[in-house]
Amino acid sequence: MNTAAVAGTPGGPRTEHAWEVLSTVLDPEVPALSVRDLGIVRDVIEHEDRLEIVLTPTYSGCPATEVIERDVLDAVERAGLGPAYVTLRRAPAWTTDWISAEGRRKLFEYGISPPGPVAADGAVPIRIFGRKSDPTIVCPRCGSKNTERLSAFGSTACKSLYRCVSCREPFEHFKAI
Repeated sequence: MNTAAVAGTPGGPRTEHAWEVLSTVLDPEVPALSVRDLGIVRDVIEHEDRLEIVLTPTYSGCPATEVIERDVLDAVERAGLGPAYVTLRRAPAWTTDWISAEGRRKLFEYGISPPGPVAADGAVPIRIFGRKSDPTIVCPRCGSKNTERLSAFGSTACKSLYRCVSCREPFEHFKAI
């Protein structure tokens, strides 16, 4: 994989422009983030006759994958960079560690608590717990760490529902995967 491209460093003028365009394509489930902020754009490869956009879906059953593919291709075409095609790369699997710092900031401002880092070995332990305070989950409304989980699932499978005990407001937390 082209590690420079993954970090968003352009390979040439057309590729650089494509990365800029991809920064404007919003995720359909979390429209506060671009697909680039979310870290699902893994590479932009310039071939002689077309661009290849490499995407890694947030999870294999993500219902928004086809919409994202279409939005990416439409944006590249509108920018005059086409023709282009999308390649889905499912390995290595997407992780919330790929969300950019800017993306984490945008999630928080949008009212979704961003995920913390994934364990160093990539494993995310399964924990069963009731409504207890989790000091790592910060309320995006008042900044309190006195929060409790209401449900393992929020509006999408990648989010869970929390409530701030301090300000009593509910909010979603983007799960670390």
